[in-house]
Amino acid sequence: MSGTTPNQKTRTVMVGGVPVGGGSPVAVQSMLCAPEGDAGANIEQVQRLAEAGCEIARMAVPKRESLAVFSKVCDASPIPIVADIHFDAKCAIEAAWRGASALRINPGNIGGLEETDLVIAAARGADIPIRIGVNAGSLQSDIASRDDLTLPQKLAKSAVEYVKYFERVKGFTNIVVSAKAHDVLATVETYRLLSQQIPTVPLHIGVTEAGLALQGIVKSSVGLGILLVEGIGDTLRISLTDDPVLEVRAGWALLASLGLRQRSPEIVSCPTCGRCKVDLISLAKEVEERLRQVEKPIRVAVMGCVVNGPGEAKDAHVGVACGDKQGAVFVNGRIVRKVEESKIIDALMEEIEAF
Repeated sequence: MSGTTPNQKTRTVMVGGVPVGGGSPVAVQSMLCAPEGDAGANIEQVQRLAEAGCEIARMAVPKRESLAVFSKVCDASPIPIVADIHFDAKCAIEAAWRGASALRINPGNIGGLEETDLVIAAARGADIPIRIGVNAGSLQSDIASRDDLTLPQKLAKSAVEYVKYFERVKGFTNIVVSAKAHDVLATVETYRLLSQQIPTVPLHIGVTEAGLALQGIVKSSVGLGILLVEGIGDTLRISLTDDPVLEVRAGWALLASLGLRQRSPEIVSCPTCGRCKVDLISLAKEVEERLRQVEKPIRVAVMGCVVNGPGEAKDAHVGVACGDKQGAVFVNGRIVRKVEESKIIDALMEEIEAF
């Protein structure tokens, strides 16, 4: 399969109104991290996520007492909410009837296949999908203990066995699969194996426990970027120890960088050098902040000198090439006006709004 093309082989699974798989655009996900007992905080957070472009949000439901808040969040959310359930099948069953757009479970810790059967029945009755989630830290013991398998092989084997059980034994195909590790190369190899062994099942890709913002974005972009270029992945999350809104912004930036999807402006800016006669770093940061309110999928260039001006940024829709305390604003490679440094941002935004 050619790169930067969503996988056409996987079947389509609907998470609320969001199609996952079947060549649909790669969906951007995140997870709520507000206290599970605070309905207001979770509703406020999911609204911020939706505004940032999040299309599916996951919410932890750690105990049955959490279901009342979960239900309120589902009712108020502008985007589908996935119930993240561990250890308690009854909690998953109840979440299915309380507004969940999907369930995320690990059959290995939900109570075995007998309890998993009850969850499948509930999902079937509510007509919602199940995401089978397998992680390196929670593999079933008979697979985890095998010395003849690599970690990617263990993860893939675990996921594939569950898929076979869901599809062949229970006749339930409304599933998505994830199999994550914190190691980038292990994650990549795992998903390569899954795309070969269960080619029709939509895959949720991500590097789990990726870390704080800088490290997490780098690790996730490397791993997920490789997979997406190979046509692997139907929905993604960039997992960060940070505000989940940043996860969403990073996810969109990744998709835009690969030419898969673009929701908001992309900034093209040079790294500055001794030729620069303006405070380009502050200028670019302020442009970035102002552009967060803009949802046009355009390319905006902020260049420090004529060397990196309209020439190198000629494919930008709107931009500025800075000189000595001034800037030449250009549209589609043509200079439309020159302004002093203090007026560059306003002039640039006016051209962006008019574009």
